[in-house]
Amino acid sequence: MSESHGRGPLLSVHGIRKGYRSGGGTLDVLRGVDFTLDAGDFVAVVGQSGSGKSTLLHLMGLLDVPDAGEVRLAGSRIDHLPAARRDRLRNTAIGMVFQAYHLLPELTALENVLAPLMVRHGVLEWLRTSAAARDTARSLLDRFGLGERLRHKPRQLSGGEMQRVAIARALVTRPQVLLADEPTGNLDEATGAGILDAICELNRRDGLSIVLVTHDASIAHRANRIVRLAAGRVEQVDPSAE
Repeated sequence: MSESHGRGPLLSVHGIRKGYRSGGGTLDVLRGVDFTLDAGDFVAVVGQSGSGKSTLLHLMGLLDVPDAGEVRLAGSRIDHLPAARRDRLRNTAIGMVFQAYHLLPELTALENVLAPLMVRHGVLEWLRTSAAARDTARSLLDRFGLGERLRHKPRQLSGGEMQRVAIARALVTRPQVLLADEPTGNLDEATGAGILDAICELNRRDGLSIVLVTHDASIAHRANRIVRLAAGRVEQVDPSAE
């Protein structure tokens, strides 16, 4: 999947609708959402609980499929692809970070970061590429201040350290876009600020395209743009968060 290089948005959704069965009926969560993310942009998606923020992020990350509408990456539609191809895109082009860290408890920090690359490659290819992959993973963990924690398992790490491991894991595949769902939600204010600083640096220094879901206005204002959802629709787009 090639980058957009100014020929349109890097990631976009068009007319997205999504509902879930609830009791005897259907709960409409998204009711026709349009959204675009340009290459190198940093967008915060805000809204009250139940407004559809996380659902939208999960649809962009191919963790779910819309009832109607389209998701496009670099101009190509991706939501309708077979499951194996959607899995491949999540492993190559889309990095995701969640409020819950989703680290594998039996693996070390280094092994957790390497997991997406181990899944991507077959045994023989992994044997050929594992040394370079380990160097990349170590470099990422060192960048996030975890160079001395490579062999620690999640139970031996603080919440902030676990989230940094999760970010490194999302980046090890060199994704085109990072999707972050309330990444500071389980952290205290000081630790959360450090995680947010790290995410902002990824956009400023590396030019990584980022969509961040949050309910916190102070966090949202660190982004370049703010998209507000209400009742399953885009209520407002702030052209600048400054």
